[in-house]
Amino acid sequence: MKRLPRLSTILWCALAALLLWPLFSWAIVHAVWIPDIDACRAARGVGACWGVITEKHRMLLFGRYPYAEQWRPLAATVLILLVLGGASWRRLWQPRLALGGLLVLGLAVLLMRGGLAGLSTVNTKEWGGLPLTLLISLGSTLLAFPFAILLALGRRSPLPLLRSLSTSYIELVRGVPLISLLFMAAFLFPLLLPAQLRIDILPRVVLTIAAFAAAYLAEVIRGGLQAVPAGQAIAAKALGMRYSQITLFIVLPQALRTALPALVNSFVGIFKDSSLISIVSLHELTGALAISLGGDADWRSFYLEGYLFIALIYWAFCFTLSQVSRHFEARLAHSRQKPQPEAAG
Repeated sequence: MKRLPRLSTILWCALAALLLWPLFSWAIVHAVWIPDIDACRAARGVGACWGVITEKHRMLLFGRYPYAEQWRPLAATVLILLVLGGASWRRLWQPRLALGGLLVLGLAVLLMRGGLAGLSTVNTKEWGGLPLTLLISLGSTLLAFPFAILLALGRRSPLPLLRSLSTSYIELVRGVPLISLLFMAAFLFPLLLPAQLRIDILPRVVLTIAAFAAAYLAEVIRGGLQAVPAGQAIAAKALGMRYSQITLFIVLPQALRTALPALVNSFVGIFKDSSLISIVSLHELTGALAISLGGDADWRSFYLEGYLFIALIYWAFCFTLSQVSRHFEARLAHSRQKPQPEAAG
């Protein structure tokens, strides 16, 4: 009987190897790694053509941004990654980190936009690739999170009007697809607003994604708020603490800690939803792939390799975010453990 688990393991490993070997052979063994179009055509159906990534990597990563100025989106990407790296380091969790993050994000936008310090101005319609994906994801998250906290608190408010407004907003936004909201932000709102109040399409898209994401984040945070025992708030009120103090220092920290896994899942969703902006002529990673291969007849047929490369980038960011979240969860769980009393001698 003891041999059965071992035998089943061997069988499953053999089946996995049988199924994965064709993929490994196509992606690694018979793949073409150099940007040689003739070699790629010869290997069609047998090996992958990763040479298309070598040939088109700058267009894939930076979109239609002017070639000679692509050091600017590269620097902006490095700045954003530094902010994200700092946010994952718990020792830096201070109010100054949020301020520094906003300043760095603003500097990244100025680098991309130009018009200052001798930098040429680059229209937002020429932005694309990885920097645009990161800017939209991070900007939407920073705007959506505080708004979501207000919505969650408003939905639990004892004031009927505030509770009704918060509930109506959450249910209305959650019942509408994000694509329809993006279409409204890109094409309908400019027609309804006077010319002097119209803003660039990129801020409109960021605000739309933030407003959409805030409705979902609010429900996640509300679930965390409901998990906090009501007795803590009652005890704090008996000690003379105000509602704002109870919320900021007692209830909200515990709610966010409880809702951390679901919050990270929502942040991952925001990052992936940024790919939808290609429908409003903003070319993030997937949009940059379309314009880089769509206009080149030689490399046009190697879309699969391009999409796999884009998928690898998305997976790397999402996996890193999930691992950081798991690290925080483990640290928070360890901090909640009470020290065991020493045994009596």
